[in-house]
Formats: sequence, C-alpha cells, structure tokens
Amino acid sequence: MTPVRVLLADDHTLVRRGVRLILDGEDDLMVVAEAGDGAEAVELARAREVDLAVLDIAMPRMTGLQAARELSRRLPGLRILILTMYDNEQYFFEALKAGASGYVLKSVADRDLVAACRSAVRDEPFVYPGAERALVRSYLDRLHRGDALPARAVTEREEEILKLVAEGHTSKEIGELLFISTKTVERHRANLLAKLGMRDRLELTRYAIRAGLIEP
Repeated sequence: MTPVRVLLADDHTLVRRGVRLILDGEDDLMVVAEAGDGAEAVELARAREVDLAVLDIAMPRMTGLQAARELSRRLPGLRILILTMYDNEQYFFEALKAGASGYVLKSVADRDLVAACRSAVRDEPFVYPGAERALVRSYLDRLHRGDALPARAVTEREEEILKLVAEGHTSKEIGELLFISTKTVERHRANLLAKLGMRDRLELTRYAIRAGLIEP
C-alpha cells in the first residue's frame, strides 16, 4: 500500500523532528515536506503531491487555522489536522470551521497523532480522548439554549493583519506580504483598534497572544 504523504508544519524544528519520528515510524505514513510557518505550508501543499497536512496552530506569518482555511479553499481534497498545545474548545470549533478533520494535543501526540492521521485519511473526524464528552455536552447545551456558536471577533483579513502587526511588521511590509496597499493595511488596522476598543500596537499584540495568533 502506498504510504499517505504528509506535510508537517510547525515553527519549532525540534517539534517537527519529534513529530516526524512518530509518523515516519509507521508503514502507512510518510512525511514528504516540512514547513516553518503557515504561508510556507500553503506554498508546499500546492507545489507537492500531499495527502494530509498536519499544522501547528500558532506559527509566524500565517497561523495553522489561517493556513487550513486557505488550503480548504484551494485544495478541497487535502485532509488537514491541527496540532496544538492549546486544550481550548473555541480553537477546536474554529479548526472544524476551517476545514480540519481533527485536533490533536502536542502533549499526547505520541499517543494520538497516528490514529488521528488515519482517521483524517478515512475522512472521519478525530477528537482527542477526554475532550469528546465536554465538547458534545457544550454543543448540546448551546443548541438547547438556542445559542449559536461563538461569533468571530474579527474577519479573516483583519486576523491576518492583526497577527502581522503583533509580529512587528510595518504597514508597508504587511501590504507586500498580503498583496494589498499600505492604505488598505492602515484602514484595517484602524478598524481593528476601533472594533476591539484598543489604542495601540501593544494592546493589539496582547490580544493576539490571548487569541493564540502568536506565542508570548
């Protein structure tokens, strides 16, 4: 049987090395490409023959969730897993909305990742053990109350700009990265400040850390 071709994206080399050892130790899985951030992951997935993308949630330039959204749009046949240190219900639902098949905690990757990869390839969802009951209970509680899932505080484009601002990029640099004008970047930045009730880059950076867009 031909092994599943895996793209692995994480900005920490040691993490990538450890995850690769886990996956390459299986006969039916083979890491064929590695990326250090979400943008590179998107580029590699489009350039290489890949069946499954395993994406860290917090990476420079483009997060795993942002990359998952982009890959789902461009390569709808590609299976996606989110690998994260965050045991967070909101991230889990955002991962599903972004097109991911599953959500795996780094702390138990040695136990769960291989099973998650195989589930994703079978087009089956994977939820890390221990979270299933809590997630289903929370979802059912919301349905019974008539509540919707939590709305996104910012748009996808605003999230992209927020992340890059928090990483210290200038408006000109952000415009070049996103292929938009500096004026458009400034307008989005002003909208972010107004929408989030913040005053400056420092407060935006703190918000980005809390939202998991960048690491502290």
